[in-house]
Amino acid sequence: MSRLFILGSGGPMPGNDRHGESYVLQLGDERLLFDCGPATTHKLLAMGIHPTQIDNLFFTHHHMDHDIDYPCFLLTRWDSGAGKENRLSVWGPKLTEQLTERILDQEVGAYAHDWIARINHPLSLNAHVLRGGDLPRMPPTLDVTDIGPGYVTKGNGWEVTSAPAEHVQPYLDSLAYRVDSDEGSFVFTGDTHPCDSVRDLAKDADVMVMVTVDLQANIDNSPEGDYMSGTTDTGKLAQEAGVKKLVLVHNTGWAIPGRMEKGIAEIASVYDGEIVFGSEMMEVPV
Repeated sequence: MSRLFILGSGGPMPGNDRHGESYVLQLGDERLLFDCGPATTHKLLAMGIHPTQIDNLFFTHHHMDHDIDYPCFLLTRWDSGAGKENRLSVWGPKLTEQLTERILDQEVGAYAHDWIARINHPLSLNAHVLRGGDLPRMPPTLDVTDIGPGYVTKGNGWEVTSAPAEHVQPYLDSLAYRVDSDEGSFVFTGDTHPCDSVRDLAKDADVMVMVTVDLQANIDNSPEGDYMSGTTDTGKLAQEAGVKKLVLVHNTGWAIPGRMEKGIAEIASVYDGEIVFGSEMMEVPV
């Protein structure tokens, strides 16, 4: 049975009830994490998902609202896993390998001091053994790969592919992801404006989780309208792609009574599929 969890549905500016981006797609016993924005580790636990249950992490791009909890996730997963967790695989556009090195590498990692202390000090070694770990305690290890468009990886009954998303190039590369599985097809656009590559990736998808920053009129004729997606743009892309269910995220700007209803009506005027206004800590029926 597939399950979709919205951990973070906002953006870089925090709202009262949403901040940053992160999503979990559960397919059978496997859970795929897309992006790792503010407080992702805490939100995982609050939704009943332990970090050690995540074996694959996919980054859409490296703005902070999509990756700032990465150090916390890595170290929490390693520390609490006591060496019994599966090896983690991390995928993302250019800078994913560099970012990981700058977090964990023994020489240059900003958090190397943490794991170095934990694999050497008696207090941490005792905690490790009490959690079921063996000595000597090993440093955190994982597989990290910078990727571009195309095939990414596959698991038990699922396969991930990616396509370019147009956002803030040339400063950051961005990717959208599609998961085709025995239980349906799911697309995560990341931050993008409507473009052919994302539209083609989303063709006939069962569910698309898409950035929708505000009412269309509020962003038209502005840089936000040029590089992000508003309500009508999102609806048109979903309609053209034949998406069956549209989940709206990165929506802090219009997550208020009145504006939200107006925005959903704008989308519904150009899209005839199911619309879900994504909220923090939501499980989306799929």
